Amino acid sequence: MSSSFIMAIDQGTTSSRTCIINQAGGLVAEAREAFKQIFPKPGWVEHDPEDIWYSTQRSMRLAMEKAGIKGSQIRAIGITNQRETVMLWDRKSGKAIYNAIVWQCRRTQEICERLKKNKKEKMITAKTGLVLDPYFSATKIQWILKNVPGALQKARNEEILAGTVDTFLLWKLTGGQSHKTDVSNASRTMLMNIHTGWWDEELLKLFNVPEGIVPEICPSNADFGRTQGLGFMPDGIPITGIVGDQQAALFGQACYDVGESKCTFGTGSFLLLNTGKKAVKSKNKLLTTIAWKLKNEELTYALEGGAFVCGAAVQWLRDGLGLIQQSSEVEALAKTVESTDGVEFVPALTGLGAPHWKPEARGLICGLTRGSTKAHIARATLEAMALQNVDILVTMQKDLGKKLKGVRVDGGAAANDLLMQMQADYCGVNVIRPNNLETTALGAAFMAGLGCGFWKDLKEIKRVWKVNKEFKVKMSMKDRKARMVRWQRALERV
Repeated sequence: MSSSFIMAIDQGTTSSRTCIINQAGGLVAEAREAFKQIFPKPGWVEHDPEDIWYSTQRSMRLAMEKAGIKGSQIRAIGITNQRETVMLWDRKSGKAIYNAIVWQCRRTQEICERLKKNKKEKMITAKTGLVLDPYFSATKIQWILKNVPGALQKARNEEILAGTVDTFLLWKLTGGQSHKTDVSNASRTMLMNIHTGWWDEELLKLFNVPEGIVPEICPSNADFGRTQGLGFMPDGIPITGIVGDQQAALFGQACYDVGESKCTFGTGSFLLLNTGKKAVKSKNKLLTTIAWKLKNEELTYALEGGAFVCGAAVQWLRDGLGLIQQSSEVEALAKTVESTDGVEFVPALTGLGAPHWKPEARGLICGLTRGSTKAHIARATLEAMALQNVDILVTMQKDLGKKLKGVRVDGGAAANDLLMQMQADYCGVNVIRPNNLETTALGAAFMAGLGCGFWKDLKEIKRVWKVNKEFKVKMSMKDRKARMVRWQRALERV
């Protein structure tokens, strides 16, 4: 067994996870710690930053215990994280001045509408590659600075700091010594110019965010700092990789060439397509984003489309409706019927993302009859998870100007064979599943490993990536078109 490992921290929307990765790219051990979701008002979503930090620390300790290794055997740490979620904290105490506002939160919709009326959307999109939506960090920071008494003045005095989750964790891991982020996370704030790779003065002014509170932007495999004062780990372990979760999955899927794509099935589902050194401007409401930047290299860009609710729809069936006891039961339940019998579920539980961008949309179940059962709803849920990705993929192919050969998949729900076959059939492209479904954590590990020399280059990493199964298209074009017509009719009703 190798005497050194990479630790990958994967801080997600509903849990914090730590993976221990060996030099063969194998998962030695992992530990996950769930934390509380806070819903103060309809459409509002928050996290307690201390819950995020506690759950992260606990997952780190448990992962090392499971792996049977000491902190001194960790060569480097990589961080990947839920993007857009943002918090502000006191520079001296490290205590947050308000809960983290989560990427799913829709509270800043009015701010976005006001900016649209003031004709700012075109300028914002040109600089950031993003659409003007509450999804992104800028309006969340603006809201906190406006609504927390004294926050704006403290920000102007640089008494408080702002950051996405990666920055907050880095600050905590380094004992308050490092206030940095990487280009992939910064590109999701709506404050960074993706063409220059730095904070944009006009955008900071527009959202009333003082430049002194935002972190330094670094390459994704930079030397971000060293651990300090953790207690359960020695001081001095380098943190050499930070990358937002969806870009991390693209990196972990070894999609290093132009035209390669992946779809991650998590709380939401996200498709990313590597466009190389070119920032492809979408004509169809996809996002142009930064995939990553390696040291001494140019920026790598991607096209992205995301559906806000994917795995969260299954969680809702479990927790909200009580139709299943465990999320893993949904496939077996859906298989008890051969079709939805006309039942449609549009899981717009937190609005509709790409390519529709309807923050006001709400979920819909329709087509119910006396013969409808929970099995039909379960199958409709899986179908919806696949169908909303078709909308994104079709749009992506239009922007790219050619059909994709295949899509690599990852995330927990990618283990669901029925869902993956639906995805291949509805998209009309083969779906490729790797051995390691946790490619978000693997991407962070690869990035940190590159940063510290654990892996020599991308070619060495590519040799680590292995295919588990390929789902080939079985549905006829005629049946696919008919199914998409029914889906589009349901979408029109939300």
